[in-house]
Amino acid sequence: MNTISVKKLDPRAILPTYGTGEAAGADLYACLDEAVVIAPGQSVFIPTGLSMEVPKGCAGLVYARSGIACKRGLAPANKVGVIDSDYRGPVTVVLHNHGTVSQTVTHGERIAQLVITPVLTPDYQEVSELSDTTRGEGGFGSTGK
Repeated sequence: MNTISVKKLDPRAILPTYGTGEAAGADLYACLDEAVVIAPGQSVFIPTGLSMEVPKGCAGLVYARSGIACKRGLAPANKVGVIDSDYRGPVTVVLHNHGTVSQTVTHGERIAQLVITPVLTPDYQEVSELSDTTRGEGGFGSTGK
């Protein structure tokens, strides 16, 4: 799996690119007719102008780019978007402004990163007991004690 089939839905769309040879995520780019302003607390659908064929047995996970998230407060509204292998529609990133000032997104701007990863689809079986572990039922923060 070294190739992902990508269809440009808009001729101005930019194919995903890797920032370095060791990058895990490929940058996704905004494909816009005009700049979009995202007010504090607002979420806006930003098209990439692409659709793609994620390989069977994999998923495309859409994550925030650290630069745009930390410096400008913009990140995917659903935290991590999931592109299923049977989805062939437009790839859109819903950016949420977590900051206190409006942010402008322009055409060609890197807005998120895409990681292609294998997925398991196990069957779920109801049982009356689960195996014991050292942690057991310890919840949030229980391993730091």
